[in-house]
Amino acid sequence: MDFPPLLNDNLLRAARGEDVERIPVWVMRQAGRYLPEFRALRAENNFFKVCQTPELACEVTLQPIKRYDLDAAIIFSDILVVPQALGIVVEMKPGVGPVLPEPLLSPSDLERLKFPVDVKEKLGYVFEAITLTRHKLEGKVPLIGFSGAPWTLMCYMIEGGGSKTMSKAKSWIYQHPESSHELLKILTDVTVDYLVEQAVAGAQLLQVFESNAEYLGREQFEEFAIPCLKRICEEVKGRLEKRGIKSVPMTIFAKGGHHSLKQLGSIGYDIVGLDWTMIPGEARSLVGPNVTLQGNLDPCALYGTKEHIQKLTRKMISTFGKSRYIANLGHGIYPDIDPERLKVFIDTVHEIH
Repeated sequence: MDFPPLLNDNLLRAARGEDVERIPVWVMRQAGRYLPEFRALRAENNFFKVCQTPELACEVTLQPIKRYDLDAAIIFSDILVVPQALGIVVEMKPGVGPVLPEPLLSPSDLERLKFPVDVKEKLGYVFEAITLTRHKLEGKVPLIGFSGAPWTLMCYMIEGGGSKTMSKAKSWIYQHPESSHELLKILTDVTVDYLVEQAVAGAQLLQVFESNAEYLGREQFEEFAIPCLKRICEEVKGRLEKRGIKSVPMTIFAKGGHHSLKQLGSIGYDIVGLDWTMIPGEARSLVGPNVTLQGNLDPCALYGTKEHIQKLTRKMISTFGKSRYIANLGHGIYPDIDPERLKVFIDTVHEIH
């Protein structure tokens, strides 16, 4: 598939540990509710309609690229399209967030899942959006694809939405460990297929969001989550290489995964994303010198003054250093952030040489 030549490859070079012209920066959820142009589009379109309409997903993906001097675009989608592909209903309710009205209540509910999944059939709209966006970007910056991690997806599928404790999902791993491994294997299989096809469609970097890492202790995380994450990385890279597609770096972002940073740095991912509670120097010593770090400004810092944002951004970069580093927030940008505050963050990163 022929795409326009890439004009800014700083993100990919940082992922590979090469010298960069400037520190690359992008922001989780950079295409989203904090932008007035996104809110205007959403006023006329259901959330999942935007996800499932390649032209709309492409338009939203490009909105922050048109507004800011970013070093990457990330395809507009949602991690819960994978449960949808398995036959689980997912609704996006205003003021509430994602709701799964018929969650998995017991291991017998695994029979409801429509598996195996033909990702080209069920999630083809994501791949179409990626290919379209690669062309529309005209090589300005790389395009990132992504998926939720199996444990995080399992949480949503059992809890029926967000949760402060994930106690229902956690109860499965204590009461039904075999069924938990079965569900996680299903989700891992689909995730591998999904990420491979995103790269085939044109994604130039792939990020796996383990957003619920903080709810598991170290032993549980290393039994139920790490093996899935390791297999995803190994199988995606292996299958892409067999198809002649090389150099698609992969990122693991495990929010709250302090307890397993060393393991996260050793399972094959090129980049380890850090949330805002993690200390860069400690993270570097744990993941080692051959993995790129990404992060990790507190999203709430963007509520501060211009001067305060600049100060915190400079301090953050001084602790990470400029090699093997991608600047980002420590989680997704919040919907009530002033877009001009984000511009201050991005521009400050680029001012540092």
